[in-house]
Amino acid sequence: MDRANASVSTGDAILADPLPRRRSRRAIFLTWVRKIHLYVGLWGAILGLLFGATGILLNHRAIMKIPLEKTAQKTVQLALPEQKPTTPEELSAWLQGELKFTPEQVVQVKKQPAKAVVWADQEVMQPERWSVSLQTPQHGVSAEYFIGNRFVKLDHTDATPIGTLTRLHMSVGVNAFWVLLADTIAGSLILLSITGLLLWTQLRAMHTATVGTSIGALLAATWFMWSI
Repeated sequence: MDRANASVSTGDAILADPLPRRRSRRAIFLTWVRKIHLYVGLWGAILGLLFGATGILLNHRAIMKIPLEKTAQKTVQLALPEQKPTTPEELSAWLQGELKFTPEQVVQVKKQPAKAVVWADQEVMQPERWSVSLQTPQHGVSAEYFIGNRFVKLDHTDATPIGTLTRLHMSVGVNAFWVLLADTIAGSLILLSITGLLLWTQLRAMHTATVGTSIGALLAATWFMWSI
């Protein structure tokens, strides 16, 4: 006897096998939300551990006295070539070659015009000042040059392993790839928050209204604190 066509006979009544119930659109949607939440959470957990741990270190570095960085050489004077740079950009390019930095690792180039300053109760004219910042996750160099000098002053900082992780957290001296990678973590956290709220509400009116009210109160409180 074919079980697919089987029926159960009870007395004179014949009960046919019940038809399978169709899933509602809400159930299908929540299933997809659960899958998205699962896989996005897996990706977010990988680098989320790094960003979470270094975030705690950054929050408590002053209180816990955590040595995030150490200075290898506080100040060094580097002699300029005979053909001195004529612009901050030329100085930056020369320093990149001398210190083995790539062009992408130039964080900042500044030019401060000459101005009068008071020194030892006398007003003197300070020459034009150039500053260049070269950074990588492992170390950084801040260069300062005054027009007319034969040398450029360098402040060199080497990071400890913990310091390197925190510099990665803050995207110091990194390339565009790392910035985009970090953006995916931020996007994952946003998506996890949205899908988590949807899974908690189960799209029920009462739960959805509760979440909406809570978010509205949080935004209102944030706006109020910001406006003070």
